[in-house]
Amino acid sequence: MSAPSTSAAPFLTTWFGILDSDDADRILHLISDDFSFSILFSTGGDGGTDFHGGRAALEGYLAQRTVGVRTHHLLTASTVGRDELYLGEVRRSGVPEASFVASARLDDQGRVRRLLIGRSPAVLFT
Repeated sequence: MSAPSTSAAPFLTTWFGILDSDDADRILHLISDDFSFSILFSTGGDGGTDFHGGRAALEGYLAQRTVGVRTHHLLTASTVGRDELYLGEVRRSGVPEASFVASARLDDQGRVRRLLIGRSPAVLFT
């Protein structure tokens, strides 16, 4: 299988690249004034958290993350108009830990207005 094309979802590819960096707060420059999001983060079994809200909630989500532990890897993606869909894999020290799906709707300036991410270790695509 060849490497997936990052041009299929350029915004989300950039988003996850920044999120995996030492300066993840830079993603705050990519959100619109009316931004809202939900990240459903499952750790398996009955464990899970729904991080959701606007800018302040995203700042809280970023503050609680452990930097440099997990990385996001593109499996496949697509774009239709202002909407991007992204299927990826979370790896811990290079070992697959969970799969995730992300959807983003961008505004006219190319910033994200709506973001929905679901993550689970129950199903791996690789």
